[in-house]
Amino acid sequence: MKQLELDTHSQELLAQYDSLLPIYTKMADIIPERLKGFFDEAGIIVAAVEHRVKARESLAGKLALKGGKYRDIFDITDLVGIRVITFYTDDVDKVASVLERLYEIDWDNSIDKRKAHEIDSFGYLSLHYICSIPESAYFDKDHPEVNKIRFEVQMRTVLQHAWANMNHDTGYKTGVEIPKVYKRNMSRLAGMLELVDDEFSRIRREITDYRRNVQNLVASGNLGEVQLDGESFKSFLQIGPFDRLNERIASINQAEIQPADLSRFLPLFKAMRFNTLGDIAALIKDYSDAAYQIACFQMGITDLDIISSSVGPQNLCTAYILKNGGGKPGLKLMLDELNGPSESNEFMADFLLEQSKDLPFMNR
Repeated sequence: MKQLELDTHSQELLAQYDSLLPIYTKMADIIPERLKGFFDEAGIIVAAVEHRVKARESLAGKLALKGGKYRDIFDITDLVGIRVITFYTDDVDKVASVLERLYEIDWDNSIDKRKAHEIDSFGYLSLHYICSIPESAYFDKDHPEVNKIRFEVQMRTVLQHAWANMNHDTGYKTGVEIPKVYKRNMSRLAGMLELVDDEFSRIRREITDYRRNVQNLVASGNLGEVQLDGESFKSFLQIGPFDRLNERIASINQAEIQPADLSRFLPLFKAMRFNTLGDIAALIKDYSDAAYQIACFQMGITDLDIISSSVGPQNLCTAYILKNGGGKPGLKLMLDELNGPSESNEFMADFLLEQSKDLPFMNR
């Protein structure tokens, strides 16, 4: 590599860099880890937090071109670089908000490249903050320079990051003239990726709104308006819809109730063609007595003193299937959905059919 010729001032800046390099390196290690902790506290999930310290050779090249514009090493703001990569465009602003609370922001040198309107600028739409650590957050009297060092934080999405890397690898945006057909294709792709980025954020907002609406409907008791799906069933379970039945069953033998994962009943309810949470609420209302009768028989022949919280919903399904003519095939379907297909499910279906046939609910 050709040795760069630096003037005296640039050489002094490079010597300052050498003396501060251990601090730059330490900052580049510590800041990302602390940021991850603050993101976790704020509930922000990021794809990655990267860091780097500008290499000496890179700095020397920069100083050879424009070393005269810097009074001292603290005027150079990108010696420590942090990059935060988010999954969604909305999260870029959330990350920025965290930085604004933690650090002093040099607004004159920070830049929001997202305001660019060029059709091929997608991968360069990062938000760049120039930051410094305030003394109120950290101060070391032996190293007061820590508070004078400014560092750059770039914030962008996964797709923007992928685009920027792809452009770098292909040599696009380097000033080298390339055929217009390639420029056009790259611009088309940039537009597509920007739309995808926006759509991901829009879909997430709509899902969040849907979850909030489901929770409100469940809390208000309007269960007939709520379609049965993973999200709505999760909200439904949070209000303990089977608790009263389970407590009634447990009282037979003064048994202890062992919590179980009731989300596995969702595929079964769907297989039983329940479409809304109202259908499950009706099941509980109409078949709790029958489920209790089945439990009385079960507890009587086993003398159980510990029961699973799944006994209530399973007995409800058993009673519903038997009362509506599902018979052994319906019981086996239930057991296959809950426990996975197994030969033993057929024997268990026979057992449930036999033990329930003389119960009062079957003779009404």
